Amino acid sequence: MLTPTHVRSATRIHAAGSKPKTIEEFVGRVNTGTEEVSVARMQSPEGWVEPGQKPDFEEYTIVLRGTLHVEFRGGSIDVHAGQAVISHKGEWVKYSSPYEGGADYIAVCAPAFSPGTVHREVNP
Repeated sequence: MLTPTHVRSATRIHAAGSKPKTIEEFVGRVNTGTEEVSVARMQSPEGWVEPGQKPDFEEYTIVLRGTLHVEFRGGSIDVHAGQAVISHKGEWVKYSSPYEGGADYIAVCAPAFSPGTVHREVNP
């Protein structure tokens, strides 16, 4: 008989980018050994910029507070609190929080995020 898995706490993961960003993985390869999906809360400070990436997963991002800036080939969008963005597998994308107050958001990746499947640029 299967029972629900109670995830009592998240694991803090080192973040890439120009300033310290907090990543708390609740579900994923590190915290629960889940390979199918990862769910993490991100807190990025004002001025944070992540290297561009071309991941091997879909990423569903819901902004809880502030604004997340998302660059992609051909343009960029600002995703505000209460909005979401879907970044598709194989699509080049670059995240940042350039605006006052930074951004808090939830990221869901399928399959689960891993350093080997994100394919970040080395020298952006």
